Amino acid sequence: QVQLVESGGGLVQPGGSLRLSCAASGFTFSTYGMSWYRQAPGKERELVAASTSTGRTTNYADSVKGRFTISRDNAKNTVYLQMNSLKPEDTAVYYCNARRGRWGTVDDYWGQGTQVTVSS
Repeated sequence: QVQLVESGGGLVQPGGSLRLSCAASGFTFSTYGMSWYRQAPGKERELVAASTSTGRTTNYADSVKGRFTISRDNAKNTVYLQMNSLKPEDTAVYYCNARRGRWGTVDDYWGQGTQVTVSS
C-alpha cells in the first residue's frame, strides 16, 4: 500500500524555521520525482518545491527561493523541506507528492498534509 506521511509542521513565529519530513513506502521511492505543495485557506494548491528522482535538479516557487530547500534521502525513502525565514504568508497545509511518468501514464501519490502556521 502506497503511503506518504508528512510530519514536522506546527506553529512558528515570523523569521523562524521548520523542517518538514515525508516518509514514503509502498513504491520504489528512488524512481519518483518528489514535490512539496501547499494550500492556504481560500487559495488553490500551489507547487512549492520539486526534486528529480536523484535530487540533482530542484525547482522552487519564486515566493520561497532562497528560503526553502528540498532534499531527499533515497536510502531512507524520505524527502525533506527545510523552511527558513518564515513569513505569515507561508501559512498553509503542506502536502508531499510523488510522481513518475512512463509509457504514457503517470503515477501520482499524495500525503494527507501537515499544517504550518506562521504567526506572532
